[in-house]
Amino acid sequence: MVGDKSFGSRLFNFTNLTLLAIIALLCVLPFIHVLAASFTTSAELAEKRFVLFPTVWSLDAYRYIFSTDTVMRSMMISIGVTLGGTAFSMFLSTLTAYGLSRQDLVGRRFIMFFIVFTMLFNGGMIPTFLVVQQTGLLNSLAALVIPVAINAFNMIILKSFFQNLPAGLEESAKIDGCSDFGILFRIVIPCSMPAIATISLFYAVTYWNTYMHAILYLSDSSKWPVQVLLRQIVVLASGLNYDGAEFTSVPPPEITIKMAVIVVATIPVLIVYPFLQKYFAKGALIGSMKG
Repeated sequence: MVGDKSFGSRLFNFTNLTLLAIIALLCVLPFIHVLAASFTTSAELAEKRFVLFPTVWSLDAYRYIFSTDTVMRSMMISIGVTLGGTAFSMFLSTLTAYGLSRQDLVGRRFIMFFIVFTMLFNGGMIPTFLVVQQTGLLNSLAALVIPVAINAFNMIILKSFFQNLPAGLEESAKIDGCSDFGILFRIVIPCSMPAIATISLFYAVTYWNTYMHAILYLSDSSKWPVQVLLRQIVVLASGLNYDGAEFTSVPPPEITIKMAVIVVATIPVLIVYPFLQKYFAKGALIGSMKG
């Protein structure tokens, strides 16, 4: 029968599925180990070193991390910076990308040259710090957003996506009397949700993982985002404080603290990703259908 598969075809499918299952398992195992190790007792972790399911569950590492409201405050700061920064960056990136995608924009090649130039050369850490200082952003949360508000690479991706939209959509809107901003917010953005969702996730992950900028621009520890605070927790768990002196309290083993820190810093991104996954799949489908 035509519908019956040959032995070679079935063997090929079985081999592919087995290989993909092994690769998927190898990708998932480190995450399972990190999660399990964060709930493992010190004795078991010292004995086994690699744990996939704790024999005795322990919350000591998380009790140590959340022993004060400092972590929750830093989490709220990171969430605020991530949400506000992503919205601000997407607003600026979308406006810039839409303007540069218009063929009738005067000087668009000149502007694009300088945008691409920033991807190859930049002033460096010290000049950037001096700019932030002179503009009054030092020791403020705005210093984590404004200096990195537009990523040139992300903006170019949006620009390319806007250029691939059918020109007839804008022409029909203009005939109906729609303004440029109306075309952008009523037609271009709704048709570009897969690209916008993808770039939004890129920006969100960048803001959530903010570390170096916070170290450089924030001297007030009460304004630290979660990544900086969690790094300090790891340092304290290793038995040292700022001055290199011994830490007086007795924290859980350093390795369990590190695992718990990884879990705390990773879970928010993992929670957001499933809600955006459908846009990634839709974007891939649109890309495959375009000629």
